[in-house]
This record gives sequence, C-alpha cells and structure tokens, in this order.
Amino acid sequence: MGNHIRKTNNQCQTRPRKSGAKKNRRRLEQRRRLVALGMNEEKVSRLTSRDILDLLKRPAKIGKES
Repeated sequence: MGNHIRKTNNQCQTRPRKSGAKKNRRRLEQRRRLVALGMNEEKVSRLTSRDILDLLKRPAKIGKES
C-alpha cells in the first residue's frame, strides 16, 4: 500500500546539469528571436544574457522601443 509514496519521495538522484553546448544553443536562439522581433542585430550582440531574457519576457515592447 505505502510503497508508491516511498518511490516518488526519493530525492537521492542528482539533477542534470546544463551543458555548455545546450546553453550556447539556447542563447543563440534567444538572440535570433530578438532580431526576428525587430531589434537591431548590432544592439542584440552587445546585450548580456540577462538583458536578453528580460527583453524576451515582454516581446510586445521590443517593436515599440527599437
């Protein structure tokens, strides 16, 4: 009866780490998304990854600002 609870509560497994290649691929896709939304490619290349994420949270504002 109580065996299924014990299996789902097992916290011993380690969480998979983000690999460098996957992270770079994600950042590249995010940069391309900003360019597709109408931002200048030069401006996008100067942004930090944190800035890119913040801009992608509100894509409707990107077209108005640029």
